Amino acid sequence: MQVNAPDVVAEVTGEFERYETALVTNDVAALDNFFLASPQVVRYGGGENLYGYAEIQAFRASRSPEGLARALERTLVTAYGRDFAVVSTLFRRPAMRGKVGRQQQTWVRMPQGWRIVAAQVSVIVEPE
Repeated sequence: MQVNAPDVVAEVTGEFERYETALVTNDVAALDNFFLASPQVVRYGGGENLYGYAEIQAFRASRSPEGLARALERTLVTAYGRDFAVVSTLFRRPAMRGKVGRQQQTWVRMPQGWRIVAAQVSVIVEPE
């Protein structure tokens, strides 16, 4: 298995960048499209545990559009083969002084394109 084929890393990086734009602009329809429409999809958030596409959609539809801007750090895209990748990043928001956010997404190439099948978001006190 090839790890980090340049073209696969570029594809997933592009999808992640489009996801990030949709996230900070609260483009709910686009955000929904990035996740696989399946009951097996999971998203663990800062204050919620979402199982299945329907729960993720409901969360996105009810989420406040305020305070979504953030700066990313140390974003790492790792592709395993041609159809599986993990994106890990740190993020900071102005309202999160002294804290750092962490996000991981598992992406799988499906017939309709790259989709997130698992995601995790958490915030911790800034390590010293």
